Amino acid sequence: MELNIYGRNVKVTDRLHEYVESKAEKFEQLGDHVSDIEVKFTKDGRTGPNTIRVEITVTGRGPVLRAESVGSDKYSVFDDTYGKLLERLRRARDRRKDQRHGGRAPVSVSEATGSMPIVGDQTSVTEIHYDDVPLEEAAFDNQYALTDEVQSPIEIRRKTFPAVKLTAEEAVDHMELVGHDFFIYIDAETGAPSAVYRRKGWTYGVISLDEETA
Repeated sequence: MELNIYGRNVKVTDRLHEYVESKAEKFEQLGDHVSDIEVKFTKDGRTGPNTIRVEITVTGRGPVLRAESVGSDKYSVFDDTYGKLLERLRRARDRRKDQRHGGRAPVSVSEATGSMPIVGDQTSVTEIHYDDVPLEEAAFDNQYALTDEVQSPIEIRRKTFPAVKLTAEEAVDHMELVGHDFFIYIDAETGAPSAVYRRKGWTYGVISLDEETA
């Protein structure tokens, strides 16, 4: 297992390095065959002069596990991020346990999407391609914070990712471990572009595209 700790405009002291290493000993419990752990401390000037952003990425044989947090204290922000990793892993494991005991797999939700709002003509679209960027890196766009003020007309950022063939269950695992509310993939059984998303409680939905155009 390889541990890499980086500081961008943040000094990683020996004490901080040792603290992260002490936690890293438990990282192998987060998933099967963990091969690489990356911890990044970054000064986030967008949310305040003393704000620190901590990102932890764990890679191995299974889906990438990633989380991030922001705050003013490096140690507490690291602990918050580490806690998010544990919670996401717990959710993924509980979901698998639920399936073994008769839980339902993600189901089609075409009846739930008929009333989706339509974006008006005043919307501008910015297109970004990530063909040469690993999926786990492209999925986290930190250039625009969620707290940024949105001006009218609405701006939509369009992203293009490499296609990944997965089953619905595998897509849910990826979604849970990266902390997203949805995950886009190619269905391994049907070959259709699809998306899984989280509903209320422990239920999930699947949206797939029909090959025939309207």
